[in-house]
This record gives sequence, C-alpha cells and structure tokens, in this order.
Amino acid sequence: MARSGLPKVTVFSLGGTIASTGAPEMPGDGPGGVAPRLGARELVAAVPQLQGIAEVESVPFRQVPSGDLTLGDVVALAAEIGRRFASGSAAAVVTQGTDTIEETAFALDLLTCGGPVVVTGAMRNPTLAGPDGPANLVAAVQVAVSRGAAGLGTLVVLNDEIHAARFAGKTHTSSPSAFRSLTAGPVGWVVEGCPRVVMRLPELEGRPAAVSGDIPAVALLTSALGDDSRLVDAVADLGYQGLVIGAFGGGHVPGHVAAALGRVAGRIPVVLASRAPGGEILQRTYGFPGSERDLLARGLIPAGFLSGPKARVLLSLLLAAGADTERARAAFDRMNASVSAVPSPPAER
Repeated sequence: MARSGLPKVTVFSLGGTIASTGAPEMPGDGPGGVAPRLGARELVAAVPQLQGIAEVESVPFRQVPSGDLTLGDVVALAAEIGRRFASGSAAAVVTQGTDTIEETAFALDLLTCGGPVVVTGAMRNPTLAGPDGPANLVAAVQVAVSRGAAGLGTLVVLNDEIHAARFAGKTHTSSPSAFRSLTAGPVGWVVEGCPRVVMRLPELEGRPAAVSGDIPAVALLTSALGDDSRLVDAVADLGYQGLVIGAFGGGHVPGHVAAALGRVAGRIPVVLASRAPGGEILQRTYGFPGSERDLLARGLIPAGFLSGPKARVLLSLLLAAGADTERARAAFDRMNASVSAVPSPPAER
C-alpha cells in the first residue's frame, strides 16, 4: 500500500493505438496517419480519474505498433514486472496495441507471478470521436486493484469486459467489442466502476521453466482448402525449431498433408491446433487419413483449448527453456488438464 493509502499500480506502455496520435501528411515526412507517439506518463496524465483509484507509477517500456513486439520483449517485460512487484507494486497494467494482445497477454500469463497483471489497449485511436483508450485504462486499473483479480493470472480488459488471457482473442478488426473468449466466455465485467468477477479459474500448469537467451523460431501454418504439403516440408529445413499447424475444425488436414506433418514431427515438435477461434482439439473421434486420430498417431502434440497463436507462444517459451518434444508434450497435457481443476478462492487482501 502506498503512502496515499491507495494501492500502488505500475502502468507499462508498449505503444499501439491507445498511445497513437495523428501526424500531417507532409512530403518526405512518412505516410501520415496515426502512429504510437505517447508514453506511459502522457497516457496516465490524460486520465485524471486514476488518481482516486491507485497510486500510479508510469513506465514507458516500448513505443511501437504491437506487430513489432517480440516474445523477447515480453520476456523482458515479465522480468521488469517481477521487479516492480518485489519493490512494492500491488499490480501491473500493460497498455499496447490490440493486434497481438492475445499473444502477449498469454505469454505474460505464463511468465509472471506475484500479483495481478492486466493488459489493455484501444480500438478507437485518440483522433476519433469517442476514443476508448481512457475508459479501458481506467477499467484496467480498477480490475487490477480489485480483490476479484487475485489468483486469476493475467487478464485482458477492454470494453468493460474482463477476459482470462488464456481464452481471450481479437475477433473483429475495428469494433470496440473486438475481444471475446469464445471457448469459455468472459470471467467478469466492470459496472459503475466496480469489477464483477463471476468465474474463477484454476492456476495454469505446464508453464515453462526459466526462460533466458534467444527465443527459438516456431512456425505457424494454417490449413486451407486445396492445401498441399510444400510449406510443411520446408519448415524444418528453413531452421524452425517447432511448428504449430492450425488445422480445420477439430484437428483435420487434407489426407495427403498428414504424412508430411508426421515426417516433420520426427525432427521437431509439431503442435496440432485448430484454425477455428473457439473450442478445443478432438482426440478420439475421427479416423480418416488427416483426422485428429491419424495426426496424433504420427506424433503431433494436441494443443487442447489453446488457439494456434497461443500454442505457438507456449511452444516457443518451452523450447527457450530447453524442452524437447516429449517435455513439450507433457507441458501441453498438464496445461489442458489444469483447466478442469477446482480453483481456489482468492486470498484475503
């Protein structure tokens, strides 16, 4: 608790729409349009309502479009969040572009502990009427300091909805309600400034051990109608150390692609995810060539409830922590088993 009597929250800014301003289109001055130019200090100063919620410390960590962020950036951010927790912060809020929130938030869920972490952003930039960034930042801080956030891991808060990072995904290119948790639904919402958490989640298991050094390259391929196996065959030869295949439906690929996936799975870890935005991979239903039973028999690792992008994040961090194929398989199995565990109630604060 800070001297003000309010909880101390550290706000990390990474750039994105929430931090963007417009620029005139001038000859020789770039393409114009909005771009991330504001840091954490400016974002916090623009929202005076925060003063009555928490004692806010602002940290300008990165200032880039979210597509330019890397897993290495997120590993460094997780380490800095840990240091701020150790020095007295009660919670951390991360602002960034929405394009990669579903991946960075899940990576933070795997890498951070010690207090609530909430990730937010904006769908409407500050040059538009009714930008949503300030409201999302207020809601994120309100959730971060709430008792209900304790023990839920990393959360994604936009449009007054509270989502678990493990389930959240961006489902629309421009709507303020772009973020959904199609598999499980939101864990709560914010009303009149009060966070309501109505679903508690068990702690994720299968997290990677200490991650240090470079993050190995992991490819993500998506199945498509009439697809062939040329990209699959090329993955290992191109130097990728892992592959995630976003298969059709419950985990299916064209029959003639299955053999190629099996060959690659003999060289590097291959994870079977779905290109569908909700649900989980089947394991025991279909038996035709290219079905989930066929692919799993060829050595692919089932992603379970994880989307393709999230499976790629987990596999990348596991490989960075030194996991081989069997250890990666065990981690995916533990993570999927953990979602059905009975969660513990939050500790008193």
